[in-house]
Amino acid sequence: MKPNETTKDGISDDLEPISKTKRKAEMDALQDIGVTLVGLPKDKLTKLALPESLLDAVNEAKRITANGATRRQMQYIGRLMRDIDTAPIVDQLQRWEGKHTAENAHFHQLERWRTRLINDEGAIAEFMQAYPHTDSQQVRALIRNARREEAASKPPKSSRELFKLLREIVEAESTTEDATD
Repeated sequence: MKPNETTKDGISDDLEPISKTKRKAEMDALQDIGVTLVGLPKDKLTKLALPESLLDAVNEAKRITANGATRRQMQYIGRLMRDIDTAPIVDQLQRWEGKHTAENAHFHQLERWRTRLINDEGAIAEFMQAYPHTDSQQVRALIRNARREEAASKPPKSSRELFKLLREIVEAESTTEDATD
């Protein structure tokens, strides 16, 4: 048989078998993801769109209190996770943990906009040009209030509200761009 030829079973001879150590490491990684899933609140679990059997196993693990039973349930969760694509789950968990670089960059961009809007008088025109569907009166009022709070050494309530508004504006703008593409 030639080196890259496949057998009648459809299995290629050039694939090296996965070592037992590597398989065990992969299973441990799946169990670790399962531990993270068990620690999540129910609202976040529903956002993950997990298969029903896995969701039931995670909810059951939350109810179990005995150590041995918890360990067995985590192994079961790891076994269930072998059959699903875990990449979207891991990606969403990383976003929630703040480790997702694109999410961090977006967050920092919004913080820079907020700081510029509060400190620079000309930044509002630039922001309005970048995001034309913005309610300028609402943004100006929040900027004015944030400046007053900062001058009076009060808690940054308006600054936080400005950040939330900027996030809503930027996300709404990006969804309309996605819809037109």
